[in-house]
Amino acid sequence: MKVVKNIKRLKIVEQIILVSIFAVIVTMTVCGFVINNINQHSVRAQLSNIGVIVANSVSDSIDVFQSSVKYELEQISGTLTYFETDTEKLKYLRDVKNHSKLYKDIFILSSEYSYKHFRIKASEQNLAVFGVKMRDGRYLVASFEIEKLKHNVFQSIGADERQIYVLNSESKLITSYNYNKQVFDKCINQLPKKLVVDSAIVYGKRKNQPFIYLKRSNPDILIIVSTPKEITKNTIEHSRLKIIMAMLVSSFAVLFIVGLYISYLYINVRQLFKAIIAISKGNYKRRIRLLTHILTPYEIIFLAYEFNRMASQIHKSYLKLQKSNKELKELNEFRSNMIDTVSHEFRTPLTSIQGYTSRLLRQDIKIDEATKQKSLKVIKRQAERLKRMVEDLLVIPDIEGSSLNVNIEPVYVKSIVDDALILVKNNEGKNIINNIYQEDLLIMADRDRFEQIMINLVENAVKYAQDDSDIIVEVDETDDKNSDEYVKIIVKNKCNVIPKDKLKTLFDKFTRLDDSTTRTTRGTGLGLFIVKGLVETMGGHIQLHSGMEWGFEVHLFMKRGKQE
Repeated sequence: MKVVKNIKRLKIVEQIILVSIFAVIVTMTVCGFVINNINQHSVRAQLSNIGVIVANSVSDSIDVFQSSVKYELEQISGTLTYFETDTEKLKYLRDVKNHSKLYKDIFILSSEYSYKHFRIKASEQNLAVFGVKMRDGRYLVASFEIEKLKHNVFQSIGADERQIYVLNSESKLITSYNYNKQVFDKCINQLPKKLVVDSAIVYGKRKNQPFIYLKRSNPDILIIVSTPKEITKNTIEHSRLKIIMAMLVSSFAVLFIVGLYISYLYINVRQLFKAIIAISKGNYKRRIRLLTHILTPYEIIFLAYEFNRMASQIHKSYLKLQKSNKELKELNEFRSNMIDTVSHEFRTPLTSIQGYTSRLLRQDIKIDEATKQKSLKVIKRQAERLKRMVEDLLVIPDIEGSSLNVNIEPVYVKSIVDDALILVKNNEGKNIINNIYQEDLLIMADRDRFEQIMINLVENAVKYAQDDSDIIVEVDETDDKNSDEYVKIIVKNKCNVIPKDKLKTLFDKFTRLDDSTTRTTRGTGLGLFIVKGLVETMGGHIQLHSGMEWGFEVHLFMKRGKQE
């Protein structure tokens, strides 16, 4: 089976638009067709019913006209019986004719035969004839012009556009309304061979232009009503146009509403896509911000909520992973630095201890007492150095884990500093000046840990101080900001100015002023890190400063103690 590749997939919005357009067009087309068909049938029935009403109306008008003329002729016939001579009767008929605007002529025929013969002759002359039989067997006959009949018969029609034809028993046209020869010929040609009497019948080949005939038995006439194209156009075609316009307007309205809805949906869907892309590229802080309103689907809101919750969990996990990676990296650096420090710093004292021990153990030479004492002092000093380095390494986990145990109590600063300075290693013989004179100055601290702090700070100052320079230890009581709560203890020396970026890193583990390639002093690089950890554990804080006058200053702030 061959798989078609590179098929262009439509976006969800494009698919919704196509489906909406297709659904609207199909629905509106079907509805329009059905409504137009129903409307057309309705209009056809309406046109036929109106034609029937017109035919009946003309028939009624003829009946009324015939009845009124017959009644008038009967009145005249009754009046004639009061005249004895024919001369008087003829004179009376002339007077009636002269006073009446309807009759063209009024006279008396001797027999029924004469009356029928006159009717045939009158129809040829386009005259209408009505007659009544008198008491003496003769016929009183009145003739009048077709226009007079037309006026009386069609005056109730008004301004109707339909064509109306009235034919006699011989199918000859008596009168018409809106006469059209072509339409009249069609009406005659399409007449059924057998006509229904006294009932209006719809006929014709065109449904939208129905013909109606009404065959009367008394009088024997045929009334035909034709519906012209103009009426059909004004009804069916105009209605069809209105239906089409209504469907188009409805379609555009539906598409507009759907388009408006799709625009909001599209914005929200794009927010989902952007958030997914951002997450895939590692931006775990990205969240979906929906444009919500009453028509926003529940599924979109639910999906956005769950996505944001998932992204939040991923972000938290990512932060934890970063923290773990950082800790692993720091641990790896710590391991590397510790190995480097141990291998470098431990080698010298171990070498010294090993050398002097081997010297003391030799049997081939005689060692005097002074040399023995000197060798043992060196071994002791190097062993103490190793002990301090081991203690520094062992205290680091307690500081980092915030599990260092301290016994905080009020202690005298001067007493601790005096003891610490005795223990400071000062091989270079530099001048250490203790300017702390207040015997009763108390701080809150662990005595042993604070002594360790001072030893580390002073030894650090000794190592990096310039030759023939002083190392000062003092208390600053001029710091008004901290004097009420803290005691400010300063250890300073003169050395090269330390750059600010380097100064910020001196509290880190294994950090020294001289790097591993230019190392000129001994040490593990843990002193200031341990000092900072011990100070903060006891509730104090520490600051480093460097300037032209004093190259290195340590400001130690310890909480002030109170006399018990």
